[in-house]
Amino acid sequence: MRNFHITTVWGIPIRVNVSLLIFLPVLAWIIGSGAQIAVYAGIVSALSGVSLDLTVLTAGQTPWLIGTAAAVGLFASVALHELGHAWAAMRYGLRVESITLWILGGLANLEAMPKEWNRELVIALAGPAVSILTGLACYAALFALPASAQVTLFVIGWLAVTNIFLAVFNMLPAFPMDGGRVLRALLARKRPYATATRIAARIGTGFAVLFAVIGVLSFSPLLLLLALFVYGAASSESRTVALAALLEGLTVDDVASPLDATIEADATVEDLVDRMFADRRTEFAVTRGGDVVGVVTVGDFRTLSKTEREADTVADLMDTDLPRFASETAAFDALVELDTARATAAFVDGPEGTRVVSREDFASAMEMRRLVGSPEPF
Repeated sequence: MRNFHITTVWGIPIRVNVSLLIFLPVLAWIIGSGAQIAVYAGIVSALSGVSLDLTVLTAGQTPWLIGTAAAVGLFASVALHELGHAWAAMRYGLRVESITLWILGGLANLEAMPKEWNRELVIALAGPAVSILTGLACYAALFALPASAQVTLFVIGWLAVTNIFLAVFNMLPAFPMDGGRVLRALLARKRPYATATRIAARIGTGFAVLFAVIGVLSFSPLLLLLALFVYGAASSESRTVALAALLEGLTVDDVASPLDATIEADATVEDLVDRMFADRRTEFAVTRGGDVVGVVTVGDFRTLSKTEREADTVADLMDTDLPRFASETAAFDALVELDTARATAAFVDGPEGTRVVSREDFASAMEMRRLVGSPEPF
């Protein structure tokens, strides 16, 4: 879904997802409803020692004003929460690519999560710590406001309570929420990073099921959406960490196809089919004059008739618009870029010339690592 850039803090783009723009009026209406105001007016009165007058808070358009101010204040608080994560990450030299506010809160997009458990622990705790500080600041502000500022007292008091709740809720060990990342960091003290992630992801999946059950029983669409997010994100990160562990220490040159896995550009498609059967390969680098100029796979000619296979050349089918990597590029980084580009293969430039690396090559490398467990390139 589309994101809109609203400002930049510390060089970090702050973006708002369209889902939040749709949800904000709904949230403002929920907060501004009479029931919500009645509940929180009592809580804020107890916190501030000032009795809030419901007739003032519910008069005319005041509920809409309260709901709008509280909803905007909530997501400003979420932005501060994410900036807390970002500040801690930047202390360790990690680049923060962006912060996005969306329907379920916020996401600080780090270039990479540190694998050192103590660094992840600090980064994970920084967000809830900022939320607690924001809540305490709002609480302190209650005593600086006059009793006549009924609407302001209500909104500031509501933000004090909500920020503390935000911090507590985020500390649930539902990976990849903050509490789940704290759990992984603590598990990684004495376990391999991939193992710690797998355990934390399983616990996160359990919480996702719990959120879903509560969401169904309480008719809460937001809890159901949160359940889907936690389940999907936990599963995705667990797979990503497992892939990174399998490819650790390998460069893209270690994974790339051998130099003899090539076919000439002027060869017919029928020649290509014969080569695929003979070599048991489903993709080949395409060469012209000894230089690699493209890649051809079985999917490129599957729908061709026998007559077309005999008439068409490999050059007619090959894909030339592919990512290109230096041979020393880390294998996992190359795989991530391959996924980002939605490409099936890429060129690898090395001292011996240009080779090709495909998804099949990555799959073979990871299967070999899984079976053999050797940290050495092969």
